[in-house]
Amino acid sequence: MQVDWIWGLVGGLMIGSAAALYLLVNGRIMGASGIIGGLVDRSGWGTWAERLAFVAGLALVPVLLLPLYAVEVSTNITSNLWVVIGAGLLVGVGTRLANGCTSGHGVCGISRFSLRGMGATIFYLLAGGLSVVLFKHLLGVI
Repeated sequence: MQVDWIWGLVGGLMIGSAAALYLLVNGRIMGASGIIGGLVDRSGWGTWAERLAFVAGLALVPVLLLPLYAVEVSTNITSNLWVVIGAGLLVGVGTRLANGCTSGHGVCGISRFSLRGMGATIFYLLAGGLSVVLFKHLLGVI
């Protein structure tokens, strides 16, 4: 029986719950790019400890959960380091252009019925699908 979908459901519930808790406790949207961007450009240094704790949690929690996995988890990431670097840079530029990322627009924006969030999420999905067609199927680099 295929149960991989359960991981997506659990992850989605965790992200949604974290976003709701972040909004309730802080009164701000849990957009990862805005949180990290505020550290990088120093615009959010008034809340640097909170932002740093968020980023540390993003990095450390998966490592702490590793012992719970019964089998090795496949990420399907490419071994081509240049593709990974290029993808990261494109995501970073895209989030700055869109004033947010998928956690801000997709999770928090859609749940608040934000037209801007819905529009950005539609474009994220379209760009992701186009990237797969282009880079995997046509160019074969991933």
